[in-house]
Amino acid sequence: MRCVIARFPFDLTKSEVEQSMGGITPEPVTGVSVTIEGRVYPVMQVGEVVTRQNRRDFTSFEMRRALTRLGFTCHDAPPPAPLRSARADQDVLGW
Repeated sequence: MRCVIARFPFDLTKSEVEQSMGGITPEPVTGVSVTIEGRVYPVMQVGEVVTRQNRRDFTSFEMRRALTRLGFTCHDAPPPAPLRSARADQDVLGW
């Protein structure tokens, strides 16, 4: 399927993306992510590997759109971890 990422056309297939990401260790997810063969990757990491472009050259929206069109499941950014209150820390520490 033809995808335009950072104004460059790419002919990508789902199997090519899976093969490209096969030996890559997923980075910690802080934004939009995608599940590829049971592993969750940041879409920007996938974009960098697949397009061989710098992450600053494309957006997560472009990658999410391309990966969704290829049949991958994309996820919104994870919710932020709850903040611990100072009172909870005092209770734990016995202050």
